[in-house]
Amino acid sequence: LLKKTQKGERLRISGPVLALQEALQLPQPPQRIETFDISNIQGSDPVASMVCFVDGRPRKSDYRKFTIKGVVGPNDFAMMQEVVGRRYRRLLDDEKPLPDLVLIDGGKGQLSSAKQVLDELGLVNLPVIGLAKRLEEVFLPGISEPIVIPKTSASLKLLMQARDEAHRFAVTFHRQQRS
Repeated sequence: LLKKTQKGERLRISGPVLALQEALQLPQPPQRIETFDISNIQGSDPVASMVCFVDGRPRKSDYRKFTIKGVVGPNDFAMMQEVVGRRYRRLLDDEKPLPDLVLIDGGKGQLSSAKQVLDELGLVNLPVIGLAKRLEEVFLPGISEPIVIPKTSASLKLLMQARDEAHRFAVTFHRQQRS
């Protein structure tokens, strides 16, 4: 589908991206999705990954790896806060554009950790969601029940693909750190 930007340019937007906008009731299509995952073994050698999807496709040149610096022991929530804070503090400092959607690998705990940091940075309107692995449940900040996106939908498949890619990237980096 084609959509016009504020400047009148025409943009091609993939079906799954538009379906995701509708499913999450976002103000604009999530053209750029940044997904975070943490990888560690009981808190040792903790690392994180951030993968970027642009119009529903991986953009590997924008992937980032993080070595967790400020968290000791197995605390996924604090680790998520550290990397999300580092990523968006840097984008703000460098005056770089923000993503249309932040996807956190995890449920309500990881999501609220990330949301807290985004709020502290003044990014209260930056859409952020959590995707919990077991049942592929999508969580929104401040809502205790997950939103239901059909398992067969292109929008959920896009979220799962981004989450799985972030996981793969984090685990690969974690193995490199340990060896």
